[in-house]
Parts: sequence; structure tokens; C-alpha cells
Amino acid sequence: MTDAIAVINAGSSSLKFSVFTSKAFKPLLHGQVEGLGSATSGAHAIAKDAHKQVLLEQRWAPGEHMGHEQALAYLLYALPPFLDGHHLKAVGHRVVHGGVHFHEPVVLDDAVMAELAALIPLAPLHQPHNLSPVAALRKLAPHLPQVACFDTAFHAGNADVATRFALPRELHEAGVRRYGFHGLSYEYVASRLPHVDAHAAKGRTVVMHLGNGSSMCALQGGRSVASTMGFTALDGLPMGTRCGNIDAGVLIWLMDQRGLNARQIEHLLYSESGLLGVSGLSSDMRTLLDSDSAQAKQAVELYVYRIGRELGSLAAALGGLDAIVFTAGIGEHAAPIREQVCRQAAWLGIDLDESANLQPVTDGHALRISKPDSRAAAWVIPTNEELMIARHTARLVLASS
Repeated sequence: MTDAIAVINAGSSSLKFSVFTSKAFKPLLHGQVEGLGSATSGAHAIAKDAHKQVLLEQRWAPGEHMGHEQALAYLLYALPPFLDGHHLKAVGHRVVHGGVHFHEPVVLDDAVMAELAALIPLAPLHQPHNLSPVAALRKLAPHLPQVACFDTAFHAGNADVATRFALPRELHEAGVRRYGFHGLSYEYVASRLPHVDAHAAKGRTVVMHLGNGSSMCALQGGRSVASTMGFTALDGLPMGTRCGNIDAGVLIWLMDQRGLNARQIEHLLYSESGLLGVSGLSSDMRTLLDSDSAQAKQAVELYVYRIGRELGSLAAALGGLDAIVFTAGIGEHAAPIREQVCRQAAWLGIDLDESANLQPVTDGHALRISKPDSRAAAWVIPTNEELMIARHTARLVLASS
């Protein structure tokens, strides 16, 4: 019997999971449990194999309590028959914030859990839900090793000047600094670049992780040197429901003139802003691109404009540009967004191949969308954060066993 690695990415109301073989990292299955914690709609679990064939599906009645612990108990019982004889060796978790101390994946124990819980104020809408299934699994399967992989870790090598705010030094030492996020996605893309474009892998590349959460990262020789997200996952680009970069004076105005408290401002910036706030219609880019609404068009225009502004900034940090890479949901599937971004980046040497840009991106294959003689290349490279987590988890757990 060979080993398998499970990967978990938990949110407030969902739990996404994948299972890989521990050596070749062949995907065995993937799926999710949705509707966790809802009192009005029942939870729904589905698992599919590597060919997207449904292996199992389960629905629970509205009102039947399902949290992370109950969902994991169900999966531990229901999934083993579909593992093709593989034995679950360890579980890897995506954890958004590693703070100033966690620069590498780490095996989870009581001390590490306590340190990660102390970081909840830095990622209040993500960190608690990332840690919840860890605690549940420690109760359900106490002998199963668990590993935390951090979205901040890939940016830990950024120069001091790229991490500082112009605030009193004491605040920097207390942890108020730029961390950057989506690091697992950027790390995966960086690992693919040598096989896709050797020149870009060795040179100056800006990767755009464009999805419901959006950010950009400047890579020099495959290493992060700057990113658009900072102290929290609010910074940088407008996102599905998050505001992106905002003048701190706006927050003072909201407190003074609107009487908003910290929690109300948090809800406004995280859940009511971004594409949803500007369009008044939807946080889903597909809906906005299909809409004739002037507000929807304005939301798309703002999104593309901000990408262009940040691209110029990151190119300046790199001292030039050899390539750009689109990844994540919008980056991989929204050809109109890629076209607009490439058009406005013509000054940086991007010459779009329109027909290539319209080709579908399938099976994880990279797609070049710039012309062969383009001074800077443009690529679409599907991300795979789950695979990155599985690799890290196997390396830590199998090396120590």
C-alpha cells in the first residue's frame, strides 16, 4: 500500500479538499463541502476523480448542523474506498498568515497552533477558518500528521525597503509591515516557469493572480521581490468584494462622519466593496462582462486600470520586464480582461496575439498569448496551490518518517 497526501483549504462556509499520491503527486480525487454552518440551507458534499467523474455526493437537510468537524468526520469515513488502495499519510493545510516567524511550511503542534491563533487579528476573515479543520482533525485523527503551508511565506525574502510602511519603527517591530499573500500560487507558477519560458524564469516577470481575491507579484529569477498585497489581504487591486488600495484617511472619515466602528468598517472593506461595490450588481467577473450595465462596465474598467497601474509599479521595482503571467480564475478564463491588460501594457513591450488569447486553457497547460517577436512575453499558466501544498507536506512528513 502506498501513501497519499490530503490537502485542505477551508473557508467560513466551505471546505475544499484534494488527495494526491505522495511521490508522483498524481491526483486521486478532489471536491468540497459547501453550506457549512448554514441554518437555512443544507450542506452539500461532492468528490470527483482526476477525470471529473463524480465519486460520491451527499446532501444534508437544512437545520442539520454541519461544521468543519462534522464535515471532516464524514470525509474520513467516506473517502477511503476511493483512494485506490492508498493510505492517508498526512494532511496539508493552506494557512493565509504566517506572520514574521513562519517562512517555511511547518508541522503543526500545540506551540505552532498557539502562535498561528495569535495571528488571527492580521487575517480575521481567513485565519480562524484555516485553523478550524486542523483542530478538528487533531481530535478525529490525533495520530495523523498535519502541515501548515503559508500564503505569506513566498514573500518572506522581500527586501526590508519593500516591507516597510513609513510608520514609527516600533510598529514595524510589532509586525505592522507588508507581508504579501497568494504565495502558494506564485510559488507554483515560479516552479513552472523554467519549463515554460527559461528566459522569463531567469529574468523579470510579473505574475497576476486574478480571481475573487486578486494580487500581483514581481519575480526576479523566480523569487518574489515585491507584491501588491501588504499587511492584510485587502491591499492592492480591487477584488470581488474587497476594496484594494485605499487612502487611510477614508477610514478616519468613515469613523468621524458616518460613525462606523471597526467591525462595520471591516465588513464594508471586505464584503461590500470591490467589483460588487462599484457595479452594484455582482462580484463575479463573468456576470459583469456579460452585463450591459454602465456600472458593471465601470467596475471592469477600474479593475483593468488598477492592474495597469500596479504593473507599471512592479516593472519599476524589477528595473524592466521580460514577461507577464496570468493565473487564477479570472486570469485563466477571462480573455477580455487579459486582452485589455495586454493592450495597456504595450508600452512595456507586450504585443498581444489575439487568436492565441481566445484559445481555452485546459488540463493545466501553459498558453503563450503574445506574438513570437513580442519584446516581453505574455503567458497564461494555470495555478495549482493544492499541488504545492501536497509537495511541501510530503517533503516534511516523509523526510521525518
